[in-house]
Amino acid sequence: MGLFKKNPFGHKLFLKRWLIRILGALTHRRYRGFNELQIEGSEIIKNLPDSNVLFVSNHQTYFADVTAMFHVFNASLSGRVDSIKNIGYLWKPKLNIYFVAAKETMKAGLLPRIMAYAGSVSIERTWRSKGENVNRQVKMSDVNNIGKALNDGWLITFPQGTTTPFKPIRRGTAHIIKQHKPIVIPIVIDGFRRSFDKKGLRLKKKGILQSFIIKEPLKIDYENDSIDDIVTQLEYAIEQHESFRKVIPLEALKEMEELNKMREWEY
Repeated sequence: MGLFKKNPFGHKLFLKRWLIRILGALTHRRYRGFNELQIEGSEIIKNLPDSNVLFVSNHQTYFADVTAMFHVFNASLSGRVDSIKNIGYLWKPKLNIYFVAAKETMKAGLLPRIMAYAGSVSIERTWRSKGENVNRQVKMSDVNNIGKALNDGWLITFPQGTTTPFKPIRRGTAHIIKQHKPIVIPIVIDGFRRSFDKKGLRLKKKGILQSFIIKEPLKIDYENDSIDDIVTQLEYAIEQHESFRKVIPLEALKEMEELNKMREWEY
């Protein structure tokens, strides 16, 4: 690989590799040390093709969620199963991992701009801007960039487009799936909202048990499933369908209360 080789977005891979190494080293203890990241299903990662893979996940913070994914994916590719122990996996990171993020978020400060270089596919949100509800057309350049990322490698997206739980799935994700026919891997995370501030930059609590569950690829009929069918499948896959908000039995509540005592320790 040449020193000045670039990815399809014009980013120098040599620089991107070092950014991932440095950011990974700086953030590792946030998931293994200050808190404990409990991973399930990472053996799935090892067997995925090099490109046209779409990861869909619920969303709890702006940056901590996707940073954890970079750790888990690279650790899994280096042979670690459900573990990010020993950050040697950062020495040769997968360089064609991308994540969808709001353009205004990735321009809000130096650190977001650095993270954007490390893998952001920045798009202009059609439904919200600067804290206000808007209604504008999808930019074709954004659509093309998403396709470019899938053609080159793996793409992470948070189809609700917000860190607020149980918000509707954005239909744009279903359109992407229909058009590009990627392998779709659901991920369900928890504990990040308790661990970090909303941006995912500041450590809020220590001793939190963070969960990171990677599920089997979705079985999607790309030709015959409707957009609504795919949206519903995504809602269930990332556990954000309304049915997940039903009343929890008393026994389960007691179990959750005991688990929360194990998870949380305020300092």
